[in-house]
Amino acid sequence: MRSYGAVLSVPGMRAVFCAHAVSMLGTVGAQVALSILVFERTGSPLLSALVLACSFLPYAVGGVLFSSVADRFPVRRVLVGCDLVSAACIGLMLTPGMPVGGLLGLLVVTGMVAPVFAGARASSLAHLLPADLFPIGRSLLRAISQVSVLAGFAVGGIAVAMVGSNWLLALDAITFVASAVLIGVGTPYAPPGARTSNPVRDSWSGLQYLFADRKLRTLILLTWAAPAFSSVPDGLAVAYTAQVGVAAAFASALFTGYAVGSVLGELVVARFPPSTRRRLVVPFLLTSQLPAIAFLTEPAIPVAAVLLAISGAGYAFNQGIDPLILQSVEPSYRGRLFTVQTSGLMAIQGVSIALAGVVGSFLAPNLTIAAAGILGTTTTLLIARQALTTQPRRPASPVL
Repeated sequence: MRSYGAVLSVPGMRAVFCAHAVSMLGTVGAQVALSILVFERTGSPLLSALVLACSFLPYAVGGVLFSSVADRFPVRRVLVGCDLVSAACIGLMLTPGMPVGGLLGLLVVTGMVAPVFAGARASSLAHLLPADLFPIGRSLLRAISQVSVLAGFAVGGIAVAMVGSNWLLALDAITFVASAVLIGVGTPYAPPGARTSNPVRDSWSGLQYLFADRKLRTLILLTWAAPAFSSVPDGLAVAYTAQVGVAAAFASALFTGYAVGSVLGELVVARFPPSTRRRLVVPFLLTSQLPAIAFLTEPAIPVAAVLLAISGAGYAFNQGIDPLILQSVEPSYRGRLFTVQTSGLMAIQGVSIALAGVVGSFLAPNLTIAAAGILGTTTTLLIARQALTTQPRRPASPVL
């Protein structure tokens, strides 16, 4: 039975995953430090909140316009380049007197680079790992991301209090340089794909190619839809604590519950054989959505945290979907595929959290969460039916 140990035994993989952990900690730390720095300078909660918006919303733009970069150049060069651009942007934030608009603009640049980095990294896994280890490799990336987010937000505020925002930003810039060194020195060479036109046109033709195949299109939509609905409780966590009459600090238990469940789900499911992971796609999709419906009963915070942990564990359905996606796309389009998948995922989660806040202004938070569970269950089952039964059809590459 092959699991994370088998992935890490492949040459270059330890460097890839160490670099991912280091850069993720740097990314989360930068968000915390910059949020506090902007608030200290302006006293504006809105501008402080824009830090998170500028971290995630540019994913959609970067994924659409520059996805072809992940295929046009050697993967290692793309990864190192993205890390160095991010390090430079974080370093420029330390410029004395840098206005808030400049800080947010630099953060937008890092947000546009991030999906290209994620797409190139996933493409490198597909190139360097055997097909049966690819979904386990992506599972390990997701697990590291969740742990890094937990650790980063847990210690980020403490670190700012101890050393200050500027020192933490400087440390964040160093983490991106460290990630670049790990990747540049420790990973094997992976060849580039073909270059047929300018990057933006190549990216657009890649979108046409990916979404022309009905099976591939529905598989991608499925990986977006499930987390879009299951992330609604994150957007309403603080409001829910107010509804049940406890301090807002208890919202951290809800965030932590989902993240811990996600990590445990990935760890457990990675040990299943591929055929079992494939059969469990629908059960895990249901696991990701159904717990939200139990919020109709207005559960206490400990019970709510357990429900969200169960929901997070259902996110392991991706381990059954990733092989199907890999089989449905030509190697020359893998970088664009994973870039678009990552950027769409981040963008749709941001939109769903924002919509949850809007709906939660009119409905009680628990009812909004439960409604998301009902809609999520229905929507994901409908998409899964199409994604898992449609026969793959290989469309011709777009004519440029």
